[in-house]
Amino acid sequence: MAFTLDKVVPWGRSYAEYIGMFGLTETDLGKHILGCGDGPAGFNAELTQRSGHIVSVDPVYIFDVGQIKNRIAETYETVMAQTRENQNDFIWDVIPSIEALGEIRIAAMDTFLADFELGKQQGRYVAGELPTLPFANGKFDIALSSHFLFLYSGHLSAEFHLQSIQEMLRVASEVRVFPLLTLDGSISPYLSLVSEEFASRGFDVQINKVDYEFQRGGNQMLVIKPK
Repeated sequence: MAFTLDKVVPWGRSYAEYIGMFGLTETDLGKHILGCGDGPAGFNAELTQRSGHIVSVDPVYIFDVGQIKNRIAETYETVMAQTRENQNDFIWDVIPSIEALGEIRIAAMDTFLADFELGKQQGRYVAGELPTLPFANGKFDIALSSHFLFLYSGHLSAEFHLQSIQEMLRVASEVRVFPLLTLDGSISPYLSLVSEEFASRGFDVQINKVDYEFQRGGNQMLVIKPK
């Protein structure tokens, strides 16, 4: 049975995973970064500790720590059960087992939870959602979308993807989206459409291989920026 979810769920990746997923260099990490749909990821907290400049935007940030923690708890068993049933769809290398996956995810989300209240006060966690972002034009250097666009192609329309990426390009000089697969491990049906549309608008559109691969075949990101 293919991996499926009824809705978009709060599920956080680690700082190390963000580096791998988006091929982030030391130069990249010194830029102003926007994370779109970061949810309870640990990236914002750890990059901030390393003196980075980052803002994360997600609808879940409207809730308080306790409410987000409860939503994570509700999600956890669902995602882990799906992973167990579809474990052949994943590469158990850097993450060696389902047990290790659970530990890594919980650690990343605990890092987020410990940082959330302070980060919200500092304006690093902003309640909002694509396809409309509450930021000025060109405020960021890089906008990242981790495990939202393309992954949830069964939930989100082609028009939503086009509007969302256009909005990310409004507020940032460069957009990176990872992965290019849907939940069931197939290439998103919107990838070609999105690539061709933004190329026709005069943008530089690239599909780049990255070092990170957990979802089998999920080792590429889409990069869009002005020529």
